[in-house]
Amino acid sequence: MFETSCVYILTNAHHTVLYVGVTSNLTRRIYQHKSKMYPGFTTRYNCSLLVYYETFLDMQMAIAREKQIKKRSRTYKINLIEADNPEWNDLSEGWIFDVI
Repeated sequence: MFETSCVYILTNAHHTVLYVGVTSNLTRRIYQHKSKMYPGFTTRYNCSLLVYYETFLDMQMAIAREKQIKKRSRTYKINLIEADNPEWNDLSEGWIFDVI
């Protein structure tokens, strides 16, 4: 589905935790998070709901944006999410994960 560089934000069911990541294949990466394939922050805090993403043609630009978002406050991140996704819907709902 997405084979371009992306910055994304995941949350858990109660929206108490926000995770900012970067990837070159958003579909595959979200599948990995949802499947809890790798132990770490998102597995520990059950972050599997994709609530925000931005796409970039260049990975370096995506990494720079990821760093920029990570440095900002929780309020900034919430405002970023709610500008495009006010109901905090899982943007990956309905995706077919046949990428692995």
